[in-house]
This record gives sequence, structure tokens and C-alpha cells, in this order.
Amino acid sequence: MRIISGKYKGRRINPPKNLPVRPTTDMSKEALFNILNNHFNFVELSVLDLFAGTGNISFEFASRGSEPIVSVDADFGCISFIKKTANEFEFNINAIKSDVFKFLEKTKGDFDIIFADPPYGIEQKDFEKIVQLVFENELMNEEGMMIVEHSKHTKLEHLAHFSFQKNYGGSTFSFFEWKIESENDEDDDYEE
Repeated sequence: MRIISGKYKGRRINPPKNLPVRPTTDMSKEALFNILNNHFNFVELSVLDLFAGTGNISFEFASRGSEPIVSVDADFGCISFIKKTANEFEFNINAIKSDVFKFLEKTKGDFDIIFADPPYGIEQKDFEKIVQLVFENELMNEEGMMIVEHSKHTKLEHLAHFSFQKNYGGSTFSFFEWKIESENDEDDDYEE
């Protein structure tokens, strides 16, 4: 696992072997950040990383100047590793040990980017619930973007706020936004 760009470009991060994770591959991560690069300036973006695992995505954002970053995972070992690595690199990452669903129900936030990489084996309805909780609780700012990483067998394009999808190998990224651009935007007829 390596950091692809930013201040710590090329630095390897070696998480313990016993963590219960499936990190986003470097190829998929690079593709994801190329897409985000067209939408955002990473400096001072606030980021929420759900099911953070090794912190792979959090570290990539931090290396590019994003802060603050909140990383949430239910596994104590993952959170310990994220805290240790963030400390080592002097990243502004707040690692929180919590069940992601409980965290989303209780937290208040206004994030620019929310990234979720749940275990591929969770049920379809749980993937849907993650997206629903983010929008119901208004955890993302108006210009923000939510990205959910999932297998090609999980379908999320029917959900409200779905924007677009990209496939890389066995992984799919589904993107969600408050405003979806449409050619027949009703606001076009509005006159002051």
C-alpha cells in the first residue's frame, strides 16, 4: 500500500497483516483520485472516511492537504493503526472506533467528501442505508460528493442523489451528490 500523490507521494504504508480489511487497490485508488481531481481542490477539504480499515483513503486525502479528516471503523486494531500512522505523518485525522451505522445516526457534520468502503459481503439494504443516512442527516455540504465502493453485484444507481458510477476491476465506485445536473432543469424557467 502506498501514497500516490501529495506531500508523501510514494511512501509505503505497511499495516499489520491481521487486520480484517480489503484495502482499495492502488490502481482503483489512483483512478478514484483522478476523478475527484476534476471536481475538487484537495487542500482543506473536510473528509469523512467510513469503514476506514487501514486508513488507506484517509492517508491519501491527508497527503494532498485535506483536513480535517474523520476516519470511522469498528475494529480496534484498524483505529490504532490509523492513529499511529497519522501521528507519524502529522496528519490531521481523527480516528473513531464506532459502528458506522450508529455513528451516522448520531453525528453532526458538513463534510465535503464522504467515502464509504463497507465489507462487500454486507446486504444490499445496508449499502442503501449508508447512503440514506448521509442524506437524511445532511452530513454533506451542498457542493459535496459521496463515494461508495462496492462489488459489481451491488446495485446503487436506483437510489436518490445517485450521480454516476465507475468500474475498476472487481470494484465499483458509485458517486452521489445533492444536485444532479439534468438537461431539463426546472430552475431554467424561473425568472426574478
